[in-house]
Amino acid sequence: MGDAQRLTPEEQLRFSREQFEAAKDFTLAVEEEFALLDPRTLGLVNRFEELQATAVGTELEDHLVGELIASEAEVRTGRCDTFAEAGELMGERRLQLAQLAAPLGIELGATGTHPWSDWKEQRIIDTAHYRRNDEILRYVVWRNNTFGLHLHVGVNGPDRAVRTTSAMRNFLPELLALSASSPFVEGVCTYLHSARTQIFTRMFPRCGIPDVFASWDEWERYVRLLYDTHSIDEHTQLWWSVRAHLAFPTVEVRIMDGQPELAEARSLAALTYALVARCARALDEGEPLPAYPNRLLEENLWRAIRYGLSGELIDLALGTTLPARARIEQLIEWALPVADELAVTPWLAVPVQNAAERQLARFAEGASLEEIYAEQIRPKERVVG
Repeated sequence: MGDAQRLTPEEQLRFSREQFEAAKDFTLAVEEEFALLDPRTLGLVNRFEELQATAVGTELEDHLVGELIASEAEVRTGRCDTFAEAGELMGERRLQLAQLAAPLGIELGATGTHPWSDWKEQRIIDTAHYRRNDEILRYVVWRNNTFGLHLHVGVNGPDRAVRTTSAMRNFLPELLALSASSPFVEGVCTYLHSARTQIFTRMFPRCGIPDVFASWDEWERYVRLLYDTHSIDEHTQLWWSVRAHLAFPTVEVRIMDGQPELAEARSLAALTYALVARCARALDEGEPLPAYPNRLLEENLWRAIRYGLSGELIDLALGTTLPARARIEQLIEWALPVADELAVTPWLAVPVQNAAERQLARFAEGASLEEIYAEQIRPKERVVG
């Protein structure tokens, strides 16, 4: 990505189109963001640079990156040809990160927000990329102390990738409801299931649910406008919750909260992967895919933010509502033909409770935020599997 970011806008767009033209279908990579914690207080600690220095010469070196604040670390699987490979590497990366962090006296957390640490005490890491984001966004970027899971899926063909991205808009609320893990922030129970989404998606520009783009040319004209009007000066400043990536030939899905449980992280990644592939195959076969307006998808996104997996979503085709769990079960059934082909079906499941539901249930029982957060990150199996 570093080389791509140094390209001119013209070179960047040409490079991206060429990458999609040559892309291999349905490769994947998973990125997971973790909070760096004081083991005694479980508060956030600004120690990423120490962690990064310790990673030099280890297997994790090339797969560990900074993500905005010095109290956060991201690990990446790297590109995989099968979901089985990616799922295995998700566990390995978590274990490698934990083994690197423990001797430094750093513990790891993986909910979408930290329940109480003050955003004013988190330091932005000193890289050109994040210094630039700080200059542009100021308060917006300072408040973004959030932790997510991103999935990249290789899609061959520029037009096909853009159209697959547009189709995946329809499923962002369901993926958020399934992944919700962040009811607490700034020392309070927000009663949202994903406070992370409210903080990040509602504050950042060019974020959340994108418009429908029918072709690469239409998408490219929009990106050129942003460059030409100095709205952006690098391609990563399109923060949408699903995007055709301009450095990698992938459709990247970015809506999901971070996952404390490795098994749930794998299941979430498997469903997301299957849905992207299912959308691409539907386009190939001429299967009609809806292009719902943002105003309708936003209704479901709000329901997912507020009620998560415990609430109801609107069936936009029928104009009725149904439980979020039932809606996700419908999506699993719709994706099954491709899921079977890609050997991800064994990972597809809807949990009895997701992380947000577990935390809110304990809060209703009278547990403190400290107790609840400790339960999500301990025992170690919750973090490393």
